[in-house]
Amino acid sequence: MTAPFFRIALILGLLSAIGPFAIDMYLPALPSIGQDLHADNNVTQLTLLAFFISFALAQLVYGPLSDMWGRKLPLYLGIGLFAVASVGCALATDIETLIAFRFVQGIGGAAGMVIPRAIVRDMHTGVQAARLMSLLMLVFSISPILAPLTGSAVIEFYGWRGVFWAVTIAAFIGLVLLATQLEETRSANERSGSGLSSAMAAYRLLLTDRNFLTLTFIGGLGISSFLVYLANSPFVLIQHYGLTPTQYSFAFSINAVSFFAVSQATGWLGERFGLVRVMRIAVSAYALAMVVMAVVMASGFNQLPVLATFLFIGYGFLGLVIPTSAVLALEDHGEIAGTASSLMGTLHFVIAAVAMVISSVFFDGTAVPMAAGIALCAFSAFALTQATIGRRAAVAAAE
Repeated sequence: MTAPFFRIALILGLLSAIGPFAIDMYLPALPSIGQDLHADNNVTQLTLLAFFISFALAQLVYGPLSDMWGRKLPLYLGIGLFAVASVGCALATDIETLIAFRFVQGIGGAAGMVIPRAIVRDMHTGVQAARLMSLLMLVFSISPILAPLTGSAVIEFYGWRGVFWAVTIAAFIGLVLLATQLEETRSANERSGSGLSSAMAAYRLLLTDRNFLTLTFIGGLGISSFLVYLANSPFVLIQHYGLTPTQYSFAFSINAVSFFAVSQATGWLGERFGLVRVMRIAVSAYALAMVVMAVVMASGFNQLPVLATFLFIGYGFLGLVIPTSAVLALEDHGEIAGTASSLMGTLHFVIAAVAMVISSVFFDGTAVPMAAGIALCAFSAFALTQATIGRRAAVAAAE
């Protein structure tokens, strides 16, 4: 691979990480935010849910805009809005204000999630796209690996408000990288045919494309299992298992290391065995690990090392599922890559938001409901894969 290949992966990964950085970095602060702003755990979790809802819905806008205006201008707008909202979060004096600014912050952060995927599709397809996507995810991994650790350090010295000042700085760094290091990948000729009517037509096409929707839902269910863990783990690990915020950050980072380390094998495995086969096997192993985890935890073996071991294994296999499902879903939609990436991102986070709401209803402060929610997402992804991708592969093999 050439140096520009790695440079593009680095820049796109950092731009993609800005929004999630605002999630992962403040996770260790959730209990203290509730105490400081006099809100209970369920209300405090709304600061996370508000971000996810706007983060999901705003992606529907950025994709068509990036097809019409090019990739860079919507990135400028989104990251700029994210920076302004981050300042508002830092200055919030009550939980309602914080929830409102988190909602706006999600609108801005959505640009960094959608548009880099479209840029990958602009530049590559097939295995090369999978390699770039997995490299992008490696850089993206700085968020769930370093953000909680950084967040716990910032919280210790500056309190939870310092987290939002830190992500404001991260947003300005992203703007500088965007201005100086990233070239436009969608030409004026390609933009000329894009408009509101073409965006609506593209969405109609995608919503009737069974292959696109299947792969998107498989990826979305996988992401949901991680976000169910993300939403519940601060309370389970800190309040139930008694970890300190710093210890929690290390525990959270271990799962992220597993996810992103294994994802780096995507390109090699895809080239050797084919992306569809890699995804099918990875989904099966991921679901098996998570379902067994839930059964073991419900049987009374609910110690933290048991939970951590199964999560480490399961999220490792998930590291193969996410990039392969995304690349395969976008493969046939290069001309509307921005819009396709938007719809994919929105569906991913709508599915995740539903999963988070359902898991919060059954949350009782222990690890068992969280493990059950993760397992349900994983099994659903497995069942969908077997009913669609697996059946098509079996028919193709028999012909």
